[in-house]
Amino acid sequence: MNLQLENKLALVSGSTKGIGLAIATSLAREGARVIVNGRAEKSVAEAVAKIKAAVPNAKLETFAGDLADAKVVESLVKKFPAIEILVNNLGIFEPKPFEEIPDADWQRFFDVNVLSGVRLSRAYFSGMKKANWGRIIFISSESALQIPGEMIHYGMTKTAQIAVARGLAELTVGTGVTVNSVLPGPTRSDGVDEFVSKLSGGKPFAEFEKEFFEKIRPTSLLKRFATTEEVASLVTYVASPLSSATNGAALRVDGGVVKSAF
Repeated sequence: MNLQLENKLALVSGSTKGIGLAIATSLAREGARVIVNGRAEKSVAEAVAKIKAAVPNAKLETFAGDLADAKVVESLVKKFPAIEILVNNLGIFEPKPFEEIPDADWQRFFDVNVLSGVRLSRAYFSGMKKANWGRIIFISSESALQIPGEMIHYGMTKTAQIAVARGLAELTVGTGVTVNSVLPGPTRSDGVDEFVSKLSGGKPFAEFEKEFFEKIRPTSLLKRFATTEEVASLVTYVASPLSSATNGAALRVDGGVVKSAF
């Protein structure tokens, strides 16, 4: 299927690894011009090499900098004053008992996971409306709907992203701009491998995966971690002109973890 993304300029925040890298690769495969972002020049260069290996004709731009920092966002906008597709993927997570989460952690998670997307959306939203076309996608999580007891601070930020996305969608009435959230379920990415190592006590991944879906996410219908490519496929469609009737939605790619028909 031709997703009609040829030469569309897309920014994927936090796209040097995991879901972000998979999204950047998928968009590049569809012909979009993709701005690869990470905090360091080295990680950005490594990501570019990986994308080029998978998509030799990829059209890539780069921006190294922490997009959770307001001043860095200002620098980004000076370099790229207009984009057509914004994927707010930048995010952090960690398992931590509620009683041990200090105020500073709550603030840090909100700044990175929520405010980064708010600032980027604010920077590009008006331009999209003037152009009468654009896509803003927040990479939320099934944890927004079923707050995980092992990382409540993370779940809070994912719920907030859905609220921001829906509110922005209300401001797109009568335009060609859409704003949506995509909610991955448990996905095997670099960060999840680190997460597993903390929770598993050194067990082999396959053994941990089986126990995880038996005890921690028993409602999963998939009964395995999704791949980053499976998540990226949905995001790429939502970023395309073909998804024009999808707006203000929270779209789950959670393997059926959320036990709801809606």
